[in-house]
Amino acid sequence: MLESLSSALAGISLAQFALIAGLALFASIVGGVSGYGTGALMPLVLVPIFGPEPVVPMLAISALVNNASRVGVYRHLVDWRRTLVVLPSALPLCLLGAWGYTKLTGRGAGLLIGSMMMLSVPLRRLLKRRGFGLSDRGLMLSSAGWGAVAGGTTGAGVMLLSMLMAAGLQGAAVIATDAVISIGIGVAKVSVFGLAGTLGVRELAIAGLMGAMAVPGAFIARTMVDRMPLKVHTAILDAVVIAGGAMMLASAVTR
Repeated sequence: MLESLSSALAGISLAQFALIAGLALFASIVGGVSGYGTGALMPLVLVPIFGPEPVVPMLAISALVNNASRVGVYRHLVDWRRTLVVLPSALPLCLLGAWGYTKLTGRGAGLLIGSMMMLSVPLRRLLKRRGFGLSDRGLMLSSAGWGAVAGGTTGAGVMLLSMLMAAGLQGAAVIATDAVISIGIGVAKVSVFGLAGTLGVRELAIAGLMGAMAVPGAFIARTMVDRMPLKVHTAILDAVVIAGGAMMLASAVTR
């Protein structure tokens, strides 16, 4: 076992290990505050070191530990009703998306998703002022589409944040509910990747390193959130949604 691990990790320097661990801790703190970060930040380091192919499986495994840490920290704030609305709708297409994840990203899809994410913040605020929100039925329908994207890409969590906020969740309740839903999605993705043979010793080891750094990051993030006014936290979540949409748009335009 140790021999196969040593062979799988050969060629990765201590500096690269330190870079992965350091960014994983930072991404965990960002994600614990904003609900989003690991899927957007970690590819910046992982892709140059390992190439694009193993990144989605690596992040799927590490996300299980990352989100489990958030659930442990925020478990009393989980909205189980909305969790049960989202997961059954998202899982079937998530499995399909995970199976064909290398083929599901396209320029047109990126432009559409990025635009809708950026528009979702002002639209949600406008509808809230007029007394509208995303109903359970609307959340269920949007979850099906999100499941396909989440199964086949990294960084789709920002879409879930926008959906949960449009459904009426605020503050740390968004982070907590997002984490529980993401665990269910993560188990589905890891199962598909395992059956497809894309999970090796190297992927498991790097994912374990990132997951280990997520535990202290979650507790650091909780300390920050506990001291943060709800309006400030909501503004951060809105900013993350807009930034995530802008990144998708930029990626689609330059593709």
